[in-house]
Amino acid sequence: MAYVSPLRLGVNIDHVATIRNARGGAHPDPVKAARLAILAGADSITAHLREDRRHIRDDDIARLKAQIRKPLNLEMAAMPEMVAIAVKTKPHAACLVPERRQERTTEGGLDVTGKRKHIEAVVAELKAAGIRVSLFIAPDEKQIEAAAVVGAPVIEIHTGAWCEAVEEGHAAIAAVELQRIAAAARRAKTLGLEVHAGHGLNYATAEAVAVMPEIVELNIGHFLIGEAVFGGLAEVVKTMRAAMDRGRARSGSHA
Repeated sequence: MAYVSPLRLGVNIDHVATIRNARGGAHPDPVKAARLAILAGADSITAHLREDRRHIRDDDIARLKAQIRKPLNLEMAAMPEMVAIAVKTKPHAACLVPERRQERTTEGGLDVTGKRKHIEAVVAELKAAGIRVSLFIAPDEKQIEAAAVVGAPVIEIHTGAWCEAVEEGHAAIAAVELQRIAAAARRAKTLGLEVHAGHGLNYATAEAVAVMPEIVELNIGHFLIGEAVFGGLAEVVKTMRAAMDRGRARSGSHA
């Protein structure tokens, strides 16, 4: 059986901040949630600092960097304000995502082919600051090839279309989307890119995508925070970790 890399779990704590901001004040604290997730088995913490600061705030990023003992992955738009914050804060990683004020959450992947020169410059600046850069992109071969050209060492495949098809019971569409993800992961690996995946994942879809040996990290947020209302964050992270491990255990036959 071929060797398969371990699968890491990144927990996105944005929506702990969403709940806090709904009423104001300091409770619940996303940094406390991050520490709890790490104790329960998270390998890293993801936080998206949006232009409108709708959930995570600047002081959250500073406190996360100072207080957690696992890698911090800063999701951010490829804009000067966010680049400056990243260079100053120096998180372990920065994931460049598309961002529109009107959207509820990140919709679609980054258009690397259409904004190649700009993204290339941002990637270079972040890498010069010692920050690992990933690009959040659709499972599209042209976008993956462009990611390699601009010098990003990592991509994160947007799994949202697949997860939505699964949730809505569209089996045929889901099958096509899953094949797109698998093909994208294989193509990225051949180009020397590290492959992550995320968006919309739950226990079942995380277990299914964990089978793909090219994918080495899943970043999951909204589902975990939602489930934590019923089962507690620590137990939910442990359950997700177990689902991923079950999928990974089957990945040798796919290597």
